[in-house]
Amino acid sequence: MKTILSGIQPSGKLHLGNYFGAIRQHIKMQEEGDAFYFIANYHSLTSLNNGEELYRNTMDVTLDYLALGMDPERCTFFAQSDVPQVVELSWILGTLTPVSLMEKSVAYKDKVAQGLAANIGLFTYPVLQAADILIYGSNLVPVGADQKQNLEISRDLASRFNHTYNGEYLTIPEPYIVDSVATVPGIDGRKMSKSYGNAINIFDEGKGLKKKVMAIETDSTELEAPKDPDSCNVYALIKLFADKETSDEIAEKYRTGGYGYGHAKKELLALIKDYFDEAREKRKELEQKPDYIHDILREGGRKARERAERIMEPVREATGIVRHFSMEQPLSSR
Repeated sequence: MKTILSGIQPSGKLHLGNYFGAIRQHIKMQEEGDAFYFIANYHSLTSLNNGEELYRNTMDVTLDYLALGMDPERCTFFAQSDVPQVVELSWILGTLTPVSLMEKSVAYKDKVAQGLAANIGLFTYPVLQAADILIYGSNLVPVGADQKQNLEISRDLASRFNHTYNGEYLTIPEPYIVDSVATVPGIDGRKMSKSYGNAINIFDEGKGLKKKVMAIETDSTELEAPKDPDSCNVYALIKLFADKETSDEIAEKYRTGGYGYGHAKKELLALIKDYFDEAREKRKELEQKPDYIHDILREGGRKARERAERIMEPVREATGIVRHFSMEQPLSSR
């Protein structure tokens, strides 16, 4: 059975770009193998240094995923920080990582260009990401095209370790390039992103949702004039939610004329409401069950640690790292 691994950062409210770019595929792939999905809270520390906010975001992401269809009975769903072995493996991999390899990271350069502080955590982000992937023996990693380089780094580090210690200790992961939709546009037409402040969040509702949808930028073509749906940000979002018949009908209204952007925004608003209606109600129910949410993360962490330990035992033996205690022992007995 193939082992599938993916994660998401709890860096803020999840938005439509997160859903169509990753979350929808994560939910689907629960059925396709032994899936491990984690909330990457260690990674979030590279840009978020507020403990209360990070904890709240972690709980929010958990609620969002469960409401959208993540089933802890069909996958291992957990917080990254509940698996200390991942940091252990990250250090070991770091000792084999050339600085020049990190300097080539496109993601690091892009994030610094966007204004993030150039800290060591951000610089060595791909090494921790490699540990995330390799610690569970993952052989299939769903990624977008923009993450392909980081997966190549994971493959490189696994090969370096295996070669250095003359064995097949770490599985070389294969990329699964997600057939992503066209870039999900934000309110201002740029790629939807929390950092741009142009996102429509998955669970926005009421006046807040309406305000964002109605604020989507469009051109100044008059109401009666024909319009090109393929150049419209509103229609790009409509296509994500509507079935082909409905999206084709709306496209024809654009081309015929007499159909304004206000009409299109109202149709989009209705589509978003209907699409997430069931998940929205489920999320509200889950919010009233904090103990249940913690139990899910606790059990997911236990399962993930068990798998990680199976990988780490031969890695420690190969490197000569000897540990004189069990990770499952209480601190008082060590």
